[in-house]
Amino acid sequence: EVIPATVIEAFGQVLRDPALDPAFRALALALPSEAYLAEFMPVIDPDALHAARQALRRSLAAALRDDFETLYHRLAETDPGRIDADAVAHRSLRNLCLGYLMELDDAAMIDLCLAQYHGAANMTDALAALAALAHREEAVAEDVLADFYARWRNEPLVVDKWFVVQALSRRLDTIERVQTLAAHPAFTLKNPNKVYALLRTFSQGNPIRFHRADGAGYRFLAEQIERLDELNPQVAARVVAVFNDWRRYDAVRQAHMRASLEKIRSRSNLSRDVSEIVAKSLTG
Repeated sequence: EVIPATVIEAFGQVLRDPALDPAFRALALALPSEAYLAEFMPVIDPDALHAARQALRRSLAAALRDDFETLYHRLAETDPGRIDADAVAHRSLRNLCLGYLMELDDAAMIDLCLAQYHGAANMTDALAALAALAHREEAVAEDVLADFYARWRNEPLVVDKWFVVQALSRRLDTIERVQTLAAHPAFTLKNPNKVYALLRTFSQGNPIRFHRADGAGYRFLAEQIERLDELNPQVAARVVAVFNDWRRYDAVRQAHMRASLEKIRSRSNLSRDVSEIVAKSLTG
């Protein structure tokens, strides 16, 4: 569908107006998340939502490419170590520009993103570049993800960010990747931060991949919840809550989610914490 010229012009005006506060511009130019948009659909269609949102991002990136590039380079920092409000706002706006530019099917933009990743003098810029590259199917994404882990493998909180970036990836193989990461030496169900970084981020923050129509995401999460329940019922209960809205999806996804909930409920030693939430979801 063609994006109205008025929408593109409105974005362009915000993008080009240096009088506007950078923090405001970053917020105004960011699109609502798919999870937020789903709240307005009587029957949630993850595929349609994702396709529409991505079409808008790509259209904006193509129509306003020169403006995004100009602003990106203009916001290059002379003191990347600053952490004051102005520096944070400029960084946020610059990384937003990079995110849009990475929607373009252009090798030059990948090179730009790689340059930011390898030249980053702060974690914010490194993670922004890493996140943008993690959506790509090219082999360079694998190289950068491996490099980031090699650099930061001894910093648990930074490794959590590494899990988050991959859990949010739009790549077609994200479910399989998350399954592999669940067996990674740096991941453990015994650590709530790891659980939230990988499992909850994937299930709550990546609708297009978690809600894959074949139900693979649901089955994987149900298996993890069963294992997690034996270790930390409270954390398992927080994660299983993602199934609470299962009736708001199409019949195929409903069937897959219900089956996963029933499988969890069938466990003989299910904790009270998880049992109550699952029972309420199935009968409410």
